[in-house]
Amino acid sequence: MLIGVYICHCGSNIAGTIDVEDVRRHAEKLKDVAVARDIQFACGDAGQEQIKNDIKEYKLDRVVMTACSPRLHTVTFRHVLEQAGLNPYLIEMVNIREQGSWVHADKPGLATQKAKDLVAMGVAKVALLSPLERKTLPANRDVLVIGAGVAGIEAALTLAGMGVKVRLVEKEPAIGGKMALMNEVFPTNDCSLCVLAPKMSDVQNNPDITLYTYSEITAIEGRAGNFKVKGVKKPRYIDEKKCKGCIELCAHVCPIDVSNQFDFGIGKRKSIYIPFAQAVPLVACIDEHCVGCDLCRLACIAEAVDFSQKPEDFEFNVGAVILATGYQPFDARRKEEYGYGRYKNVITNLQLERMLSAAGPTNGRVVSPTTGADVKRVAFILCVGSRDEQVGNPYCSKVCCMASIKNALKIAELYPGAKVSIHYIDIRAGGEGYEEYYRRCQETGVSFVRGRVAEVEEANGKTLIHYEDTLSGETCHEACDLVVLAVGMEANKDVQKIGNMLNLSTRPDRFFQSAHPKMRPVQTHKKGVYIAGCAGGPKEIQVS
Repeated sequence: MLIGVYICHCGSNIAGTIDVEDVRRHAEKLKDVAVARDIQFACGDAGQEQIKNDIKEYKLDRVVMTACSPRLHTVTFRHVLEQAGLNPYLIEMVNIREQGSWVHADKPGLATQKAKDLVAMGVAKVALLSPLERKTLPANRDVLVIGAGVAGIEAALTLAGMGVKVRLVEKEPAIGGKMALMNEVFPTNDCSLCVLAPKMSDVQNNPDITLYTYSEITAIEGRAGNFKVKGVKKPRYIDEKKCKGCIELCAHVCPIDVSNQFDFGIGKRKSIYIPFAQAVPLVACIDEHCVGCDLCRLACIAEAVDFSQKPEDFEFNVGAVILATGYQPFDARRKEEYGYGRYKNVITNLQLERMLSAAGPTNGRVVSPTTGADVKRVAFILCVGSRDEQVGNPYCSKVCCMASIKNALKIAELYPGAKVSIHYIDIRAGGEGYEEYYRRCQETGVSFVRGRVAEVEEANGKTLIHYEDTLSGETCHEACDLVVLAVGMEANKDVQKIGNMLNLSTRPDRFFQSAHPKMRPVQTHKKGVYIAGCAGGPKEIQVS
């Protein structure tokens, strides 16, 4: 048996800590090793050619690649073996970067000795490998997309446009996600629904897309090409074929008022409701707050109310799964110093979006919740739940700065005499047109104050913010009609069970981990499973 051992420098990632030449000399003395080389970049063209030439020249039977994580380049080097006429599975990947140089950067001697031991183990193992043969299995071409926000909708439409059958599952009664609840989108200030509504309609009318709303996935089993999916469609207690979407009659007689989650808690809705005016599908839904008074059934002229409905199980097979499960907003009550949940005049950026919407609870007026009067003094507090070690979210949520700038601009346009300030740590305006958008906001008179707000409190009927301007060094106190918290994005806790079904990894920030952040950003480590939009971390709409 003849074995070739190759030690990659990986630039200075490995060679900066490990004595690569020492490891090479050690490897060439091991049993059955015919050739041992160190290569600057084994994954590069020159490195691959060297390995192919050696396999042919030395008639190698096995190869040990001593480099980075097997997750990164195992497939690359299998192709090398195959092109050289060797069975692609007669290779052993030895990781001396993540398991050597990176974790022992302060102890080069120890890292070098560990690398020698790992190489010796790799050589011993590769000698025991047997050649494997590829088998072709039938694959289902259908795709499951979980989540029908903007990313899930775009994924479904793109696949359907390629002739792929799509199963699109959404847990809410309507599709569109959080984008459907936005007023406008930055940096173009397009009406959010003007952009999204046509795509929502396309989903509903596309014959290659089967839409499941008010539904959840309960089990996923199998492999790439053949996933068996089980789910349940919750009862709306509405006959979807009969409902005409004329919610006024049945909602008018409903005696129940509950907080409207589609207005993020600042508005009210009835127990029978349609999430928003342009909802797809435009069908009512009766939720668990219903007291069974039967008034809506009697009022419905279409006779669509049906209290006999039960949960409906469904089951199908697909070849691939796309997770477009979005995010959940940070719960601002965890930042007690800002008084959210205690002071009515403290709201979140998402609640402000609903205020600004003409279809929102205030019909597009931005008002003080305590007085109902139009605002004259508004303060935005950025990075609430982002870049904050205390709440376990050290990462930037990427959209908060620009969303706050957008909403500050809108308030300045609606109320020219209003004083608007944005309290920030750093303004991050890195996208196309973002810097110009930021400057435009400055030019309209919006005040930018660098420094965290220390506290928000109520005193003598006024909402006060206490902060330090780190540029001037002044400590200030101001009364506001409205304090807007730019809450960050967090991984959606509801979808962790789906991650567990598929055995997916998550990053330290709890979002799903991609196979590689640069080379395979939408693939996961499980074949046939992909991530889209904010399932893979905070993103703007245009990136999702």
